[in-house]
Amino acid sequence: MSNALYRGRFAPSPTGLLHAGSLSTAVGSYLEARSRGGQWLLRMEDLDPPREVPGAADDILRTLEAFGFEWDGEVAYQSRRHGLYRAALERLAASGQAYACCCTRKEIAALARRGLDGYVYPGTCRRGCPGGREGRAWRLAVAEGERVVDDRLQGAYRQDLARDIGDFVLLRADGFWAYQLAVVVDDADQGVTDIVRGSDLLVSTPRQLAVYEALGLSAPGYCHLPVLTNAAGEKLSKQTLAPAISADAAASQLGTALALLGHAPPADCAGLDELWRWAVANWSLSRVPAGPLQLPHS
Repeated sequence: MSNALYRGRFAPSPTGLLHAGSLSTAVGSYLEARSRGGQWLLRMEDLDPPREVPGAADDILRTLEAFGFEWDGEVAYQSRRHGLYRAALERLAASGQAYACCCTRKEIAALARRGLDGYVYPGTCRRGCPGGREGRAWRLAVAEGERVVDDRLQGAYRQDLARDIGDFVLLRADGFWAYQLAVVVDDADQGVTDIVRGSDLLVSTPRQLAVYEALGLSAPGYCHLPVLTNAAGEKLSKQTLAPAISADAAASQLGTALALLGHAPPADCAGLDELWRWAVANWSLSRVPAGPLQLPHS
């Protein structure tokens, strides 16, 4: 693919502030785009208001700016794109690939077995909601057979959606759009050609490929970076109380993120501008480790 056509993105969720794990993902995504002469977009995934932290979206933007990130174009907000998601769901419903589901979580848990990412939906409502009940959510009907994600860092990742996941949700019962639909619609609409993100999302990728296929869209390339873990081996996240990164120590934290990604900067490379220039000039995905990384103790 020509460098001129490369378009990457970073899509944080304002459910909390940026931490070291999200910083390393942003750095890898940014450097892969810039080193290939491409664009880097920024999108705020603010589709779950009950989980969002007031002011977090603005804080994320300020932090990225303080760390020297420069994005192309305006920031996109998922909360302003509901019409696109609705149109996509209507297309899938009209083609018979999406259907309404009336099942509650309790009902699914009573009938289903555990899969790779929660319960495997048993297809109860595929031929219509039983007993005249009304649908509460919308699901994509998935085909049997193995899907293979050709990941640029993790290699071939295989998953049988029907066996491992089941028909998955596109519109939740509470009225909020599911990540699997929104992320595909957004990336396709914004012309994203390559997605660089954390390896914790690799398990979701076959679902997203199924949405691309159902909508007749070309899928992007994928690269899943190693996740950062704490001393207990848990992924750094808001749930594991990962501390927020601070703009007051931006250069040192950027240097740590680079080192974790296999690109330890030279000792005489200290300031933000110097670090970014060195990183763009020296970035190579071949130097990035594939497995989980532990953040060094401070």
